[in-house]
Amino acid sequence: MPTTPVAAGPATPARPAVFHGWRIVAVFAVTQTIGYGTLYYAFAVLLHPIARDLGTSPTTVTGALTTAVLTWAAMAVPVGRWLDRHGGRAVLTLGALGGATLLVAWSRVHAVWQLYAVFAGLGVTMAMALYEPATAVIVSWFDPARRPRALLTMVVVAGFASTVFMPLTGLLEDRLGWRTTLLVLAALYAAVAVPLHALVVRRPPARPSAGPPATPAQRRRLVRTALRDSRFWCLAVAFVAHGAAMSTMTVHLVGFLVSRGHPATFAATVAGLLGLLSVTGRLVLTAAQRRVRLHRIVAAVFAVQATAALSMPLLAGSRTGAVLTVTAFGLGFGIASLATPQLLAERYGTTAYAGIAGALATPVTLVKAGAPLGAAALLGLTGGYTPVLTVVGAASLTAAAGILTRATAPLPGHHPG
Repeated sequence: MPTTPVAAGPATPARPAVFHGWRIVAVFAVTQTIGYGTLYYAFAVLLHPIARDLGTSPTTVTGALTTAVLTWAAMAVPVGRWLDRHGGRAVLTLGALGGATLLVAWSRVHAVWQLYAVFAGLGVTMAMALYEPATAVIVSWFDPARRPRALLTMVVVAGFASTVFMPLTGLLEDRLGWRTTLLVLAALYAAVAVPLHALVVRRPPARPSAGPPATPAQRRRLVRTALRDSRFWCLAVAFVAHGAAMSTMTVHLVGFLVSRGHPATFAATVAGLLGLLSVTGRLVLTAAQRRVRLHRIVAAVFAVQATAALSMPLLAGSRTGAVLTVTAFGLGFGIASLATPQLLAERYGTTAYAGIAGALATPVTLVKAGAPLGAAALLGLTGGYTPVLTVVGAASLTAAAGILTRATAPLPGHHPG
């Protein structure tokens, strides 16, 4: 993407540029909340009604979401390349339009193969319209001093997507049925996200001193340089391990708490803290990084999560222990979404940010899809949750080590952000 605007000299139109950048942040705070709420979180609420209507098992229906996530991962790199070359307006607008259209198509499925086909398409639109492209646009608009606050604004608001849309979807399904519910969600998403993306998202103005825009060949070289950098792979190991730990805990936490003798309602309530705690963790990260280097804070949070996961078998038998360990683990739930763009932009700049971020997002998204299945297999083999939580703790420690291993010095000849 074009060079990020910096704080202004007299000849640089930085004040108007940054002002419009905040308009884009406000738009994304709204459209990401609705996008995740309709395209992703609604699935959990509609899972069992869909399975009953199609005459199949919840496991079979869940496979459709896995298909979407795998497609999402496969599209991360090509979407990133498009963003670097053309900016975000077209891809985000088309993604929102395609997502709304596929919600309508989802409401009309009558066979499992149709459901899987629709979700393969939804995976494409998720890659085009959800977090990664929105983050790339924000990174291109803001200098390193303003970037953390801009990203925080978007992800904090979007962090409430499940809090808003899961109850809303449940209420609509109870009154209208799952098919009409999807039509309502499609209309809401189309009416809000499509015009906002089309009218407000744009590329940032280049600095007069920045020179001509980078060519596609130059951007490809920057991506190749990043992929040859050992520090990139340290980050990849860290965030892949962390993604595996997060997705495993999301899926299996309620089952673990129930296995320790807690009522299902208590287990679900405690697990629901994860969404709120993800927002809390992001706020703590942003406040703390004014005094401590970002990678050290992130590594410390990952280490706390490891301690929490490893101590759950010992402490979570009581309600107090369950709340304390889940709280400690949940503080790191939203850290990666805020730390990843800052760490990448700090080291590799913004010119080819979307392509580099896409290369990182692909394995992270794949492991998020596969880790819960692997954990379920381990649970079946061992008959207990302790080995699963041990693996989650080990993955969190691996993530902390990967973050600490990366060097923070910029690449030779590179000037961040």
